[in-house]
Amino acid sequence: YDALHQDYSESVDALTRAIAVLHKQSHDRKQASLVQVSALNKLSLIPDSAKKAIEVFLQQSPDEGLEVSAPEAYGYEFQSHGV
Repeated sequence: YDALHQDYSESVDALTRAIAVLHKQSHDRKQASLVQVSALNKLSLIPDSAKKAIEVFLQQSPDEGLEVSAPEAYGYEFQSHGV
């Protein structure tokens, strides 16, 4: 009985701590900004052709291309609100 009780108690404690962590992290994360994308040009692992493509993309006017913009979206939306 004592071993089983200890096992259950540890499991309940671990679940309680996990729920507390989830509650602390219960917010949506924003997507990467263009500043973060422009930082890719400084990485040595990125090929020169990709760096040129990134630079051309960043130099475009925001009004060019699509006439309809996409709605604002999060990079990650928290999924554990019901816990």
